[in-house]
Amino acid sequence: MDITNRDIIIWLNNIGISNSNIQKISLYFPELKDIWEVGRKEFFAIEGVSEDIKEKVLANRNNQNIKRLFEKIQEQNLNVITIYDENYPNRLRYIYDSPRVLYLKGQTFVDEELSIAIVGSRKSTSYGKWACEKFTRELVNMGVTIISGLAAGIDAIAHKMALENGGKTIGVLGSGIDVIYPKRNLSLYKEMEEKATIISEFPIGMPPLAHNFPQRNRIISGLSLGVIVIEAQEKSGSLITAHHAIEQGKDVFALPGNINSIFSSGTNKLIRDGARPLLEIEDIIEEIHELKGSLSVNKKIEDYSDFSDSEVKILRALEEGPLHADTIVYKTGLDISNVISILTILELKGAVQELSGRTFALN
Repeated sequence: MDITNRDIIIWLNNIGISNSNIQKISLYFPELKDIWEVGRKEFFAIEGVSEDIKEKVLANRNNQNIKRLFEKIQEQNLNVITIYDENYPNRLRYIYDSPRVLYLKGQTFVDEELSIAIVGSRKSTSYGKWACEKFTRELVNMGVTIISGLAAGIDAIAHKMALENGGKTIGVLGSGIDVIYPKRNLSLYKEMEEKATIISEFPIGMPPLAHNFPQRNRIISGLSLGVIVIEAQEKSGSLITAHHAIEQGKDVFALPGNINSIFSSGTNKLIRDGARPLLEIEDIIEEIHELKGSLSVNKKIEDYSDFSDSEVKILRALEEGPLHADTIVYKTGLDISNVISILTILELKGAVQELSGRTFALN
């Protein structure tokens, strides 16, 4: 069997060798495929890797094991991306403990898409559900990919709303790509297999162990331009995602909540510590320049002949990107009552859409 460096890194991942240990091994053996033939003495000369790990590698080093692994990948129709591949996500390449291997199901993964992570409590309140649906819908309408963890609660709501509104969404698992957790998300998992993307860095068949979830959260934030935390208790995995985002230089947005609610204690604390309070979609647009820039590109109406002079004034103002009604008043010189009336007419004509809180954009 002709074994490549790529084959070896997938095999090492699947026998449970961590990213950091794979990196140490590859530093000692730049041609990683050499470990398939190297003698025990030379392999044990690697520094910084425990003897237990070295024993594990050598014990699993046989052609039948690696053959069965790639048969399993083929049987499950998995797409595998490694750190060696050109299509490895650039946003993950330089994060702390960057994953060496990613397993994918569903739609082709596009790294450079505009994407925002939405995370939150597994036990969401009606307020959290409403806010998650609202911001997911508004982001999807702007062409933003929604990233979350395919968990219960806020994660599941974000994925479902993205799908319902015809948007793109990516679920990052805390288990093997073939392990559905929680079981109640089976139908959502199946729908995402068909219409969206599911990602895991964990070996095939890996159960949803508790320590996997904090680890996978760095991928959720790493793939995103920013992270929205809808609801979170003070000790919450969502806060771990937020802290990963901060370390990665990403923007964090937190939904303010009742100070008496345990489900808002974590988000309120994030705001106190410097996260941006999320009150309306403009809060996100103002902070993330990639998002703001994309919304103003190629958003022009070719033919204004069917619009009145006042309508044209508003439409030309909106060519700059989404604007609050008050800003439209300032830019057009029209009074607020006229602006609101005209915006309603333009919505009925299908020329503009209201994003939220009297913020409008070209349709």
